[in-house]
Parts: sequence; structure tokens; C-alpha cells
Amino acid sequence: MTKERQIPKFGFLILVCLAIFYGSMWFNLSFPQSTSLTIFSASVLATLLFWESRVAIVFLGIAALILTKTVDIEHLKLFSSIEVILFLAGMMVLIGLLREVNFFNWVLCRLVTLKRMTAKKLVIIICIASALMACLVDEVTSIFFMVALVFALADYFEVNPVPFLIITVLSTNIGSTGTVLGNPIGILIATKAGLNFEDFLFHAFPLMVMVLFIAIGVVLFWYRYQIRALDVKIKEVGNDREMFSKLVCVPMTKDIKKEFFIFFLTLLLIGLHHRIEHTMALPPNSLLISIPLISAGGIMLWHQHKAREYIEKDVDWWSLIFFMLLFAQVGTLKYTGVTDILSKGLTKLANGSQFFMITFVLWASAIGSSILDNVVLVATFIPVIGELKTLGMDISSLWWALLFGGCLGGNITMVGSTANIVALGMLEKRSKVHISFFQWFKIGLVVGLVTISIAWLVLTTFSSFFKT
Repeated sequence: MTKERQIPKFGFLILVCLAIFYGSMWFNLSFPQSTSLTIFSASVLATLLFWESRVAIVFLGIAALILTKTVDIEHLKLFSSIEVILFLAGMMVLIGLLREVNFFNWVLCRLVTLKRMTAKKLVIIICIASALMACLVDEVTSIFFMVALVFALADYFEVNPVPFLIITVLSTNIGSTGTVLGNPIGILIATKAGLNFEDFLFHAFPLMVMVLFIAIGVVLFWYRYQIRALDVKIKEVGNDREMFSKLVCVPMTKDIKKEFFIFFLTLLLIGLHHRIEHTMALPPNSLLISIPLISAGGIMLWHQHKAREYIEKDVDWWSLIFFMLLFAQVGTLKYTGVTDILSKGLTKLANGSQFFMITFVLWASAIGSSILDNVVLVATFIPVIGELKTLGMDISSLWWALLFGGCLGGNITMVGSTANIVALGMLEKRSKVHISFFQWFKIGLVVGLVTISIAWLVLTTFSSFFKT
């Protein structure tokens, strides 16, 4: 972006910040409260305006909070949610090992080379595989491999990859709600709300499956002409599964077997962490955080010559540092009492209505996530929901409303989630094809509204089921 195009945006940012600061002072907020609110709002807005500079922006925001004495160093470290950062870093190392041996390629190719394949079956398999991959690893890792598979399919059958790429991303975002591993906001909510892996399997996974199959019905209808065209291509090729397998699949190797065992054992222990913690009298979620670190540490000892590479290349430090400093800014809102004011206002507005609060949190987080990265949005909501508990409100269902709102809302626009941005970047780099905003928005809005409405109906009708 040229400097000439940046200057108006900087001017707009400064005007908005001044309006927020003096407006909050006019509403009788204290200087620390006004400062923390202004700096956080500036970071969020600047992230939207200057996405590629988001880490630099949160660096400056943190420095401003310290220099204005809005927060001290000790509380800054406390608010950084280091446990979430460590969990994600450990999982990234584990996923890097699996990626290195082509584990995901092997799994996905076995799925798409089933007998008597048709275009409709293939799309359904892609949707289910995208969702389950997101559940098992995370949405970004999943999208890398699923999009690569879509490209291979498009090349082999000579069809336009865009519809199938969009279908893949929509399914990935839906699937990321199914387990605590699917999305950074899952582990963030789990650690802040005291939820465990079993809670997600029992409460979130069934709703995710329901929403996914409804979304599959929508995309099958929406892209029916493109699916028919693919069906014709499949019949022309003669469904030569052996030829396709040779082109895009990898054979089973000893390395894949060994790395799969480590991966399976890690997932098993994460799934059982709550019971093991109870048996060993460990603090809640201590094992959940430790298991990925143990796996990552063991991997780096096992492959000592590649240990530095795993840390430097497979761990997305750019995103992790951004998350960590953003969490610190959100924590400062709680520290200065801004979230207390917001929570009291919401409680007064809701007048004790659980229905209203679920509706508000779900739709507000969904709309917000369509504009803003869902991690940023969820991190903002968490302390507000936490304060509602101190005011006597049952907040169990609100955590699930926040999870589904944040993830499903990410489907509405191209910038709603990291998976969207990664997939579009891969498409532009490979095919020089640019998807327009409205090309995405039309199907994203339909799928978003339908899936969020289903989640809202289930959460409000069966709110007692989602209490933990």
C-alpha cells in the first residue's frame, strides 16, 4: 500500500481514537478506563485498516498502556494468556511433524478414491473431511491440505477450483467448532471458562454435525450446476481411481505409522485430560496444556537435527505474538473496570433473560466475526461474559453461543477467519485467480445465516443441555 493511500486511513484512525477517548470521558469513565478502551479500539480498528502491520500495531498499543501507567508489568504478563500460546505452539510442532511425512495427504487421498464415486459424493466427502480435519488439528492446518487436494482434483478433472475451494473453507470453519483443538478460540474459551475436551465433545460436537449437514445441503443446491459439470468429467475419465491415486496420493510408510501413533496418543491423552487431572489431583486444564508440550519436546529430542526447524518454520510466531499481546490488551479492559461497566449494562438490558443473552452473544459475535478476525472478537467478549457470572447470571450457555457465533460468523465474508485468508492466498498464488467480495459474500451470507439460525434455535430451545 502506498503512503498516499495510507495517510487518509491514519487520519481516520486518529479521529476515531479521539472521539472514543473524549466520548468515554464524557460518560464519566476514569482516565485509565478511557485510555484502555481507546488503545484497544485503536488496535482493533488499525488491524482492520492495516492488516499486514497488525503485530506492529499491538506492539505500539502495549507500549502505550505501560507508559500511561494504565497497566503494570506484572498484570501485563498475567493477561497475556501464556497457557493458550504454549498449547498452540506445542500443537504446531506436532502438526509440522505430521505434515513432513505427508500424513494428511495419505488420509485425504484414501477418502476421495472410494469406489463408485460421483460428484455429489465427492463434495460430501470433501465437506465431512474438511470438518473432521479441523476438529482433529486446527482450521489453518486443515485448510492447507484440503485446498491442496481441491487443486489436485480440479487439475485432474479440468474444472474450476473456486466453488470447491469455497465449499472446503465453509466446512472447515463449521468443523472448527467441534472440539477444543479446532480453532484458537476453542482453547481460549476452554481455558477461560474452565471447560475440557469432554465438554466440547458432549456439547459442541453434536451441534457441529447438525449444522454441517444442513450446510452441505445448502452448498449442494447452490453449486448444483458446477457439481453436475464435475459429474460429467468423472464419467468421462471413467472414475480411474488408480490413476488419480498415482497422481496425488502417497503410500503408507513406516514414518507415517510412527508419527500417527504419536498424534493418536496425544489426542487420546487430550481427550482424557480431565479424568487424569482428577485422578492425579492436578489443577484444571494443567494436563491439557502440558500434553502438547510433552509431545513437542519428545519430537524435538527424537529429531534433534530438525528441532530448530520445527520451532522456526512450523510455529506461527507472527500470529501467536499477535494473539498474546491482544489478550493482554483485553485483560487491561478488565483490569481498569471497563468490562464491569459493559457487563452491568448488558445485565440491565437483558433483565435476567437467558434467551436474550444467548441471542445477543451469538449474533453479536457472528456479525463481529464477519468483519473482524474471530480470535480478536472472542477475546473481547470473554471478560464481559466472565463478569456476568459475578452479577449472578448463569453463563454456561453463553460460552457455546460465543464459540458458534465466532466460528460460524467467520464464513460470511472473505476476512472472517484465518482459514478464509489462507485459502484465498493459496488460490491467488497458484492460479492468479481473485475471488471478489460479493462472489464470496453471496454464498457466505446464506450459509452463515442458515447455520447461525440453527445454532441459535438449538441453543435457546435446549439451553439446559448446554449447561456445564
